[in-house]
Amino acid sequence: MAKARAKARKGLDGRHRDKTGRIERKHGNTTVAALRKQYGESFAEGRRKDTMLKTLLKETGSSSLHEYLRHHHR
Repeated sequence: MAKARAKARKGLDGRHRDKTGRIERKHGNTTVAALRKQYGESFAEGRRKDTMLKTLLKETGSSSLHEYLRHHHR
């Protein structure tokens, strides 16, 4: 069972698929603190840890977490 689960997760970067097979997206109310656990302490440097993802995206002009990571996170 563990092998099947590992194969299903390959390439999902910690995300999972919902019942329809779509890859789940991060919700706008996810905090920077939670994202730092996944992407490292340098994620959103200079931002408070209680800043919500939706606020971060709005302030940086990014339309998604993926876009933010490509343009702002090193």
